[in-house]
Amino acid sequence: MKKIRTILINEIVTVISRPSFWLTALGLPLLASLVFGVVGRINQSSTGSQAIGQILTGPVEPHPEGYVDLAGLIDELPSSTPAGSLLPFPDEAAARQALAEGKIAAFYIVPKDYLQKGQVLYIRPDFTPLASAGDQSGLFLFALHVNLLGGDWKLANLVQGPLEVQDVSLAPPEQNRPVEYNSAAFWLPYGVTLLFYFLIMGSSSLLLSNVSKEKENRVMETLLTAVSPLQLLTGKILGLGIVGLGQTILWLGTGYALMNLSGRTFNLPIDLHLPFSLVVWGILFFLLGYAVYASLMAGLGALAPNLREASQVTMVIMIPLIIPLFFASSVFTMEPNSTIPVVLSLFPLSAPVAMMARLAAGISPWWHVPLSALLLALTAVFTVRAVAGMFRAQALLSGQGIKVKTYLRALMGKS
Repeated sequence: MKKIRTILINEIVTVISRPSFWLTALGLPLLASLVFGVVGRINQSSTGSQAIGQILTGPVEPHPEGYVDLAGLIDELPSSTPAGSLLPFPDEAAARQALAEGKIAAFYIVPKDYLQKGQVLYIRPDFTPLASAGDQSGLFLFALHVNLLGGDWKLANLVQGPLEVQDVSLAPPEQNRPVEYNSAAFWLPYGVTLLFYFLIMGSSSLLLSNVSKEKENRVMETLLTAVSPLQLLTGKILGLGIVGLGQTILWLGTGYALMNLSGRTFNLPIDLHLPFSLVVWGILFFLLGYAVYASLMAGLGALAPNLREASQVTMVIMIPLIIPLFFASSVFTMEPNSTIPVVLSLFPLSAPVAMMARLAAGISPWWHVPLSALLLALTAVFTVRAVAGMFRAQALLSGQGIKVKTYLRALMGKS
């Protein structure tokens, strides 16, 4: 136990003494806090928001536009039309002259055959395919609809914008998605998925790099004269796991605090606020996921002669964690309890990332979470035991090449 503790402390000291570690561990929380702080101060100051809006978009002034009604459909403009926003002209020549003199920004032409073809011409001097600052098309089309419907502006509102459609779900209440939804909530599961992917793979890759480098520079030979391979594996996993756990708590804690302050900063809906249970489950799934993938990386480092050859097999190990990334912003968000998310969240090798994405999006039934954690824990026990068999002096000191087939057979105890 003393030797394991010595290795554990050495790994922790080695990692935290690197400036790159602190840059990664503290950089993201500091950057996120800075962004939230700046945006919060801007939103608290209405004058500041207006000033910034003017800097970005310039002063917003009405740009009058004209129209030429060759079909004789528009008798009068609706009373809701702002004064001076739409100006009538008797013919196209008069409208073009007003456009050339800068009196209007653009003008519409309602052809004589509008009732047959339904086409309206929009004449403007510039080409802006995305938008035009003075575009009054909504006002003009509403005015046209009101006149076509005999001046009934209520009916014109229904024609231009149909009645609001309200969703009524027959599913149990706990499976209903919140009605209030926005783009930030849409991307939240994807952000959580990326976060846990980087946390688990980053912490696990440290072990692969550590073991591979010690084999290359022959430090491993010296270490094995003082400790057993199993003690070396245990000390390294625990040491790097403590460092990764500290980084996970820091990132999750920062995310929890910022997201729960987001309502006052960005005016986000209440369903976007992260519950504290997400942080608790996040720590548990990180520990279990780290135990699985750190062991797999350690076994790979034990068999590979150098880091370059080990990296060629790393992609095979990473595939289960990458798959949830393809579904995080679509299936996990819109249907977190459908077949694909459920299967990925219960499959142990993808569960650390997939289950956290489901928790961020909303999960039902509740027992999926403890079941996933149990299956992941059993997989962690199997993986650690399998890799312990690979962590032998003969394997650690050999310089033979490694292939995916060789690694998988060794993991199953067949070679």
